[in-house]
Order: sequence, then C-alpha cells, then structure tokens
Amino acid sequence: MAMIQVGVTGWGDHDDLYPARTPAKEKLRIYGQHFPVVEVDSSFYAIQSQANFQRWVDLTPEDFTFFVKAYQGMTGHSRGKNQKFAGPGEMFEAFIRSIDPVVEAGKLNAILFQFPPWFDCTLDSIRRLRAIRKWMGELPLAIEFRNPSWFKNDTREKTIQFMREEGWFHVICDEPQIGHGSVPTVLEPGAPGKTFIRLHGRNAAGWKMSSAPNWREIRTLYRYSNEELLEWRDHLDELQKKDAGDIYMIFNNNSGGDAADNAKEMMSLLGMKPANNAPRQMDLFGEA
Repeated sequence: MAMIQVGVTGWGDHDDLYPARTPAKEKLRIYGQHFPVVEVDSSFYAIQSQANFQRWVDLTPEDFTFFVKAYQGMTGHSRGKNQKFAGPGEMFEAFIRSIDPVVEAGKLNAILFQFPPWFDCTLDSIRRLRAIRKWMGELPLAIEFRNPSWFKNDTREKTIQFMREEGWFHVICDEPQIGHGSVPTVLEPGAPGKTFIRLHGRNAAGWKMSSAPNWREIRTLYRYSNEELLEWRDHLDELQKKDAGDIYMIFNNNSGGDAADNAKEMMSLLGMKPANNAPRQMDLFGEA
C-alpha cells in the first residue's frame, strides 16, 4: 500500500526538536525519533565522505531513509567555477562512491537533482538528462526544475511523459510564482513508485532577492498557515488518485525555524504520530 511520509531538509537547524545543549553529533539520532526521512543538503555543496554517510546510517532507525541532494557540479550550478575533477565521469563516480554506505544499508530513498533556473527545456537539456541517467545507472533519481519552460502549455505533458519513460521521480514544488526561476505546482507523478514534494515557502519578495549575499536564507523565510497545509492535504488526495506511489513531503522553509513545526503540523493533519514515538517533551504538538 502506498504511504505518505513527512520530513525536512537537514537535521541541524531545527532547535525545537532537541533538548537544550544537545551535541551536534546526537541531533540526527533524535531527528529519527520524529521523522522517517530527511533530505541531505550538505552533499550539494561538497561530495561527502563515505565515513560521514556511514555515521548517518548508523545513527538512524532501520526503516529510516535519506533523500540525498546531488552535488552542484552534477546539476550545472557550479558552471564557470574550477572543478577538482578531470571530467563529469570522474565527478559522478566520486559521488556514487560516497553514498555506498546508504545504498548498502538500503536507506537510499532517492537522489535529488535540482536544476538551476537557467536549465531550460531544450534538446541540449534533454541530452544532458539522458547522460545523467546513464551515468547514475540504476540508482533512484528525482528531478526538480526551476525553469518554468518545462511546464508551459505546450511542454508540460511532454515533460511528465519524459520523466515516466526515462525513470525520473517527479519533485513537485510549492514556491513563489515569480516567472523565471520558479515553477508551478504540477500535481502529476513522474516515474512510477514515488513522488516527492518540496515545500520552499511562499516568500515572493525574498525569492526575488537572488543577488543578496544571504539569499538562500531569505528565500525560505516563511511559515505555512494551517489553511495552506490543508490545501496540501487535498493535493495529497488528488495525487493518490493518480497512482503517485509513495509520497514524501520535504519542508525546506528552514530559515526561521519553521520547517519542523510545519512538518509536525502536516503530520497531525494527516493523523500521523512521530516516526519512532518521540518523547512527549520533544513533540511540538503534544502527541505521545
């Protein structure tokens, strides 16, 4: 039976989950008592060591899974920057080796390929996606676009069909609608089996401030209202009717400490309890 799971991006920035003075090395262990899935964001900025991934595997429950973000060089975010790799093949191989402990433990949910706003719907981009699919072999891949050209009236159905045929899980976005640099919420599954939802908040003013030095923090400074989360409960019903498979909701509105709160509220609206019976004093909504 298909399921719905809720988590957040990272585990270090959600202070309400942890008792005061909790050591950083213990946070993931406690996080796993609240949520069954987490997005690993640090792998976007640098390919992590196998030792890091092994430690994270060891800290989490047996049925816990990781949604691992692809390294920025693999998605084109680091264009124009010096790369320490001889070529894309070497870079992809290094990333794949790094996540071996997660794969071997059966805890890899999927690898998130989030493409930059300039990655538009062109034949060159399609060729790039097919090359990535080949480099990554049989590993589960999820795709998130940031350029709206993929979902215009004349390309939307083709984009969804491409995901299904090429084996890409669809990452549905909730984010400000500002034209170039954001995509609409498209409630359609991609490749069968899994569908992901990433909720970035709806801070339109912050989303536009891409030249600000702290833009990554500003753009996700947002707290979802109860009404907005109820909208998503309806969206989940719609997705389930479309055979979306297992659905994973990842809250990325971390900047103001709102992601874990909103994730807990979403779980409450769905009638869920913490993943592994988190202690009462740590539960934001007072459930056992």
